[in-house]
Amino acid sequence: MAYPRDMSIPSLRDADACANMVQRLHSLQPDSKPQWGKMNVCQMLAHCQYPFKTAFGEMVSKRALIGILLGRFAKRKFIDSDAPFGKNSPTDPNFLDRNANGFEEQRQAVIDLLHRFQTSGASTKRPHPFFGALTANDWDRLMWKHLDHHLRQFGV
Repeated sequence: MAYPRDMSIPSLRDADACANMVQRLHSLQPDSKPQWGKMNVCQMLAHCQYPFKTAFGEMVSKRALIGILLGRFAKRKFIDSDAPFGKNSPTDPNFLDRNANGFEEQRQAVIDLLHRFQTSGASTKRPHPFFGALTANDWDRLMWKHLDHHLRQFGV
């Protein structure tokens, strides 16, 4: 499913789009089940914090060879395209927390990071660990599409 051509990817810098994401996050329950993938809801919420921390420069991952070779081309598919992320996309192991627990705390941490992103956007000057150099608009699209992907994974 692609987003309609006349509709661009919403911006997390927009108050309404950010409020919509927060509302969707509040729709999650501790026993929410994924429609695909291996993460439970706490693991997903912990996972969703890592891209924000990367965008803020608080988490730094070395660029893998595959990202150096293919990242620029993958950017066209994952960031530049209006298509949502597909199911079962590979996940960087550095962005996984198999021991995540504390549903309310994990959800609130995502909401806090989301609000911070809304007010300040990405602040890192470092390249993304897979896609390479990103503009502020690229980071915004990536953050929205990633969070949307995982909320759709849990049916919200």
